[in-house]
Amino acid sequence: MGADRSYAYGAAAGLLGDLLLGDPRRGHPVAAFGRAAGAVERLLWRDHRGWGALHTAVCAGGAVALGTVAERAVRHSPAASVALTAAATWAVVGGTSLAREAGAVGRALRDGDVDAARARLPHLCGRDPQALDADGIARAVVESVAENTSDAVVGALVWGAVGGVPGLLGFRAVNTLDAMVGHRSPRFLRYGWASARLDDVAGWPGARLTAVLAALAGPDPRGAVRAWRADAGRHPSPNAGPVEASFAGALGVRLGGTLSYGGRVEHRPVLNGAAGRPVAVTDIDRAVRLSRRVGLLALGVTAGARLLWKGRGK
Repeated sequence: MGADRSYAYGAAAGLLGDLLLGDPRRGHPVAAFGRAAGAVERLLWRDHRGWGALHTAVCAGGAVALGTVAERAVRHSPAASVALTAAATWAVVGGTSLAREAGAVGRALRDGDVDAARARLPHLCGRDPQALDADGIARAVVESVAENTSDAVVGALVWGAVGGVPGLLGFRAVNTLDAMVGHRSPRFLRYGWASARLDDVAGWPGARLTAVLAALAGPDPRGAVRAWRADAGRHPSPNAGPVEASFAGALGVRLGGTLSYGGRVEHRPVLNGAAGRPVAVTDIDRAVRLSRRVGLLALGVTAGARLLWKGRGK
């Protein structure tokens, strides 16, 4: 069995493991990486971009190095290569946890328990839940499902296809660092700059593939493409813009608008404003189903592209 087939089988097994098992409740490898990155931050933190870049290099580089060593250790055993890729894929993708958290908020809203929905929302995104009514919570969930389909599933599969296990671990490390230090708080405005910029670069291909697949797999492909072309560039994030706009058009809803993060209010452009309707609670389940389809399609596209590309080089 060639290395590329081993990767394809392992990635498929890892994604299936995520679909069946979700994330472990204890001892998650990403959580362990987060604790290690936090320790590095406490050691290196200075209010300076250079020190933040060193932090990013140490943490992301360490993850890539670990993946490289592990991949080389099993390169002569096809079965071990498949198992390693499966374990790495399962560890870095988070589609099932995303669906579960979105579903929990949706169930609370359907039951009319807005307080329970507010309490659950921080598990999914960083919005200020107390500033949101039921409709605002539903919109926040759909936006989070869209963005995290790229961050938690498609982006990892793209970099896994490019770089194997080191690519999988490296992408998740970069994405995790951005979540930890890449925001615009006074402490991390300079220190987190390198992590945020690297996450923008690493997330670029996955975001565009997510937007394409959402258009193909959604109920309104033309609406998705129209919203993507018209509104994605107006979003402050170069990667969330295409994804959220494509999801908005595919589902026929309006996303964006006024948001509140950590007491800071942002007025973002409305995505699919001309053709979309306000988000309803039922759209949460529709977004989750679309996210699932996008993830499965991304596995086929990325694994197939790796097989074809490597096959041409032989």
